Amino acid sequence: SRASSGRRVDDIGRAGSAGLSVAARARPIPRSPGGDGGACHHGGVARTTSDVLLLGEWACLGILAQAPAHGFAVAKRLAPDGDIGRVWSLSRALTYRALDQLVEGGHIHVVGEEPGTAGGVRTVLAPTRTGRALLKRWVVTPAVHLRDVRSELLLKLVLADGLGIDTRPLLVAQRERVVSIAAARAQDDPHDVVVLWRRESAEAVVRFLDALLAR
Repeated sequence: SRASSGRRVDDIGRAGSAGLSVAARARPIPRSPGGDGGACHHGGVARTTSDVLLLGEWACLGILAQAPAHGFAVAKRLAPDGDIGRVWSLSRALTYRALDQLVEGGHIHVVGEEPGTAGGVRTVLAPTRTGRALLKRWVVTPAVHLRDVRSELLLKLVLADGLGIDTRPLLVAQRERVVSIAAARAQDDPHDVVVLWRRESAEAVVRFLDALLAR
């Protein structure tokens, strides 16, 4: 498993210590198992098709790529009623953990401080050049598995929209991927409940993608 800081990103600014020490005293922690993103809101950080970052970390990186922000602001957008949280939500504690991992991995860094509402200061974070390049590649790559469309693809579409990235190539590539998956399963037993679910899900995803491409 990867390491996580024992302190929150925001706490560093409030304590007045150097922001880049966020992961200096890291210790291993267990990671949440991957899921298929079947529900809107999640209490953990799930892994989908990428081994580079977890889905919650991609969400944090995408938010910071839109504009530098402190951890509390990122967590607010990832709350269940936030603009990103309506797709993939994280608790505040897991948001800080994801930010710690991004700092440790060199994907984001401290760019300043600003006053906190309860005194002290908050640490402002932004993507590094490496983190931004990684995000730009990921956000236009189609989800490999049908089960990841609800979580991974929808998150990519929302983040890409906020970043001003043209999503049409992603939609076309995703449609081809889903059609390919459905074709590979065409000979499966149509009376099997799991097969029927996959077939109906694939058809629904294709309709969704066609609707977006027609806009």
